[in-house]
Amino acid sequence: MKALIAYFSRRGMNYAPGGMVELKVGNTEVAARLAAELCGGELFEIRKVGDYPFDYRECVEVSKREMAENARPELAAAPPDMSSYDSLILCYPCWCGTMPMPVWTFLEGCGLSGKRILPLCTNEGSGMGRSEADIRRLCPEADVAPGLPVKGSAAKDAGPAIEAWLRSQGVI
Repeated sequence: MKALIAYFSRRGMNYAPGGMVELKVGNTEVAARLAAELCGGELFEIRKVGDYPFDYRECVEVSKREMAENARPELAAAPPDMSSYDSLILCYPCWCGTMPMPVWTFLEGCGLSGKRILPLCTNEGSGMGRSEADIRRLCPEADVAPGLPVKGSAAKDAGPAIEAWLRSQGVI
């Protein structure tokens, strides 16, 4: 099975147990790279044009505004052609109970009809939120597998859980 691992991740100040921490590499990128190593898939970073604020609280305000406006931020790079992939491992943080809006832009720009989507969502306690339902709504012709919630602050230690999930879904 040939997989694309597409991820949206944010560096900067981030909430973690015990307070704020500065992330040089975002938690979701860490989890996405683990998934890519485990299944041998190709990585694609979902980035919007212009960065989100470095400050966590400012970023939350921007993301809330984007969600309220049902925004589709312009992406820095077009989604890859999905015709040569069987599946998409979609990695993203839980923002406002779902995916960040650039992930919505990405999903709507991909040809995912007939593809398998495996959602991996980093979070600090909100789990998958409503993201799986949102993915199903955005990609009604895709097969959306049960997602894997990963605690963001523990992403570097999530290899065994990611491996077990990928095995259970037949990716490795």
